[in-house]
Amino acid sequence: MTTTPDAAGPWLASTTWNSKAFSRGWRALGKSSDVIEPATGRTLGAVANASPDDIASASADARAAQAAWAATPYDQRAAVLRKAAELAGANREEIVDWLVRESGSIRPKAEFELAVTIKALHEASAMPSQAQGQVLPSEPGRLSIARRRPIGVVGVISPFNFPLYLAMRAVAPALAVGNAVVLKPDPRTSVCGGFSIARLFEDAGLPAGVLHVLPGGGDAGEALCKDPNVGMIQFTGSTAAGRRVGKVAGEHLKKLSLELGGKNSLIVLDDADMDLAIANTTWGVYLHQGQICMSAGRVLVHSKIADEFTRRMAEKANNLPVGDPASGQVAMGPLINQGQVDHASDIVHRSVAQGAKLAAGGEAKGLFFGATVLSGVKPGMAAFEEEIFGPVASITPFDSDEEAVRLANQTDFGLSAAIISRSVGRAMAIGEQLRVGLLHINDQTVNDEVVNPFGGVGASGNGTSIGGPANWEEFTQWQWMTVKDAAPRYPL
Repeated sequence: MTTTPDAAGPWLASTTWNSKAFSRGWRALGKSSDVIEPATGRTLGAVANASPDDIASASADARAAQAAWAATPYDQRAAVLRKAAELAGANREEIVDWLVRESGSIRPKAEFELAVTIKALHEASAMPSQAQGQVLPSEPGRLSIARRRPIGVVGVISPFNFPLYLAMRAVAPALAVGNAVVLKPDPRTSVCGGFSIARLFEDAGLPAGVLHVLPGGGDAGEALCKDPNVGMIQFTGSTAAGRRVGKVAGEHLKKLSLELGGKNSLIVLDDADMDLAIANTTWGVYLHQGQICMSAGRVLVHSKIADEFTRRMAEKANNLPVGDPASGQVAMGPLINQGQVDHASDIVHRSVAQGAKLAAGGEAKGLFFGATVLSGVKPGMAAFEEEIFGPVASITPFDSDEEAVRLANQTDFGLSAAIISRSVGRAMAIGEQLRVGLLHINDQTVNDEVVNPFGGVGASGNGTSIGGPANWEEFTQWQWMTVKDAAPRYPL
């Protein structure tokens, strides 16, 4: 369906945010960029682009506001987060509509993203009332405590692919434990991935200055990483960008959480149920057009079943409808922009030139890239080595469990892996040898349930995790405190 930008309702109406950012209310900045609907090319409005000076001003303001927020009684902080979750549910249709139009999500994906976002808010709302430290052994007459304290100001740099959830999974727990937040959403998805968050907390009663939402480019992100008022950077995005963020933030001694890319292997053993294997692979490869860090970038299939598997995947790919997700009649929407289309096309064409076979798809019409199947992919080929971030099933056969392990580990990435087999013991024996942060037996690679620690190793991150119990580790720092009734007399 075709809608005007404000047709869904007034809560996220462009009259609130058009050409503005959120920093102690909605205000215009010096520059702005258009909000483009990738499926149609329509302009839906504009968002302000923060300069380094805007970042500096917001970070200083956040630091000034943080102490009072941290001192707010725990039940009041929890209430703000619960109210934000309630408001997300009440404004469900508008938020989902913006996810569909601005990020190119099909509606079921957008609805799922909102659901896990609400869950993240509920989980974060429980944090203020949880135990925040430990009583340590000590000498008689002295109390020794290790307690969790907020970092201060947390800078969050979020991506375009799951823009709402991947921002909220950091913003909500950071606020819950008493931090202030400066959020820089991807400028391509700043409404659904930034301004919707600003509106939720604005209406939920979060004190002014505790949350700032400023879209911007690389200069704004660099300013956030350097700013002396910011104690931590939580970044989700590509490995290349993550390396730059890590370098700049590390030079300024920031606490750093990097959630980066992946070249994730979905291993299909020869005893797998073929129907289930095809269903899991289809989801793991093509969900959100493959624009997910956990997407199955390598489909490793036992050679005994590789030919049948390839034939059936090609049949499935040829029957997945692609088009405007606002129509509600498609399985895949557009890629985010022409650069991503060109990147995916280049990898497919280079892989075919290197000897891979194109079993389905491989062509783009505008930003719509058809579901693609490459067979006979071998180490050294572009589709085996590089993160595609597009809807491409890259199928590599293997002859033994040992070879499957070797192929899966033949990468600098280490995010997610999955194994499909009727033998759980065999699958777990393989899984124990994989260097990944996320492992799924009899499932596909794209999974996140909010309550789980989420993170990768190697080129997929700096070994940190976000989510569930890991949030206490990420968004607080330890303080050791001792208490005596009177100061001792030392001999010097």
